[in-house]
Amino acid sequence: MQGVALNRLSFFCLIFLASPVVCLHAEVLLGIDVLREANFAPLRGKRIGLITNQSGVDSHGQATRVILQRAPGVRLVRLFAPEHGIDGNIKAGLDVPTQKDRLTGLKVYSLYGETRKPTPAMLRDLDALVFDVQDIGCRSYTFVSTMVSAMDACGEAGIPFYVLDRPNPLGGLRVEGPLVRPGWKSFVGFIPVPYVHGMTVGEIAQMANERGFISHPCELHVIPLKGWNRSMTWKDTALRWIPTSPNIPREDTPVYYVVTGFIGSLAGMELGTGTPEAFRLIATKGLDGYRLASEINALHLDGVLAVPRIINGLYGVELQIDPKTPANLTALGVFITSRVNQLATPSPYSRSSFSQRNLFFKVYGSPLIHTELAHYKSPQSIAQRWNAELSSFLSLRKNYLLYPYPQPEKEKIIIKKAKKVKILTDQSMD
Repeated sequence: MQGVALNRLSFFCLIFLASPVVCLHAEVLLGIDVLREANFAPLRGKRIGLITNQSGVDSHGQATRVILQRAPGVRLVRLFAPEHGIDGNIKAGLDVPTQKDRLTGLKVYSLYGETRKPTPAMLRDLDALVFDVQDIGCRSYTFVSTMVSAMDACGEAGIPFYVLDRPNPLGGLRVEGPLVRPGWKSFVGFIPVPYVHGMTVGEIAQMANERGFISHPCELHVIPLKGWNRSMTWKDTALRWIPTSPNIPREDTPVYYVVTGFIGSLAGMELGTGTPEAFRLIATKGLDGYRLASEINALHLDGVLAVPRIINGLYGVELQIDPKTPANLTALGVFITSRVNQLATPSPYSRSSFSQRNLFFKVYGSPLIHTELAHYKSPQSIAQRWNAELSSFLSLRKNYLLYPYPQPEKEKIIIKKAKKVKILTDQSMD
């Protein structure tokens, strides 16, 4: 492992000595941009495979797979696709087929189907495997699971693994929620990190590789971002958002996914998925949307507003959340899940099948969320239950962070406290 650390340090020196110093308010350069600044030196002379999808682009929107196919001295010979496929248009949970890529003409091997880890045959004759996929900063999203599985395969095969780092759209300061409990590891909870971890994929790769999250540590190289700091949410980067999957259409959708993602595992929930309002909406049969909105607004959380709405004929609420709200969004999500389960008749949990409940627990990281469904608690009291494990995680996390903290300054919260909700809006989704 010392050799891996030295290799990573050498590459950092190569990048930063070859490039001008970037101040914290400069344009953000992605890992692929930084690799190109180095004239692709780390990959020259190598036959490489690339794990990517439509979100793997440079800061100008050009596909990484096209860039690497044309890069001097680099031989891109194989592609791999995570959940949702190489073009990001396959629905959640569906198997991704092995197919031919329309942009490069290369074969794309599926890492979300019969196998979710590259096989020895897939890695044969490769000198390196590269990862460039945009994550959303929430543990239950499967792209990090794909990355870590591929790292394990490379460690087993003795192949170097390169991560082209990308921003965490939730920023690097928000760390919330429970860790995955023993016995509940799954592809939506693959490594023991909080529900919201506040790390980039490059930082997670380092932690996974050095903390024994995988059975076969690999020779890891992280190509870092430039100009990014931990206070930056996606809007601050000035980068164009590419939908990472069909239900993450906007740059702020990850914020809403944190709040409503796990309730979507239960039966009969309408979350606006398939529309630009994905995960902003909450509705189900028998729910009093006016009461739920009033209870959320009564929490007086800066940057959080709930508005009653009729959604596809169901009573519910629309959430409006500032990405930099100081509210604990994961705790808010557990609170809302509990209140929806108590207010709706019949309750979503009682209507859910065994497999739906099992997925619900896996997304949360354990069945402990079941205790919250029957008890009316504030988000603050819910969050307190995670304090001890989050403190331990933060102490561990600091050893793997690549990017600086900003100077303390008061962030502007756009959405103010809700004073009252007067009427139920009669509005259906487009």
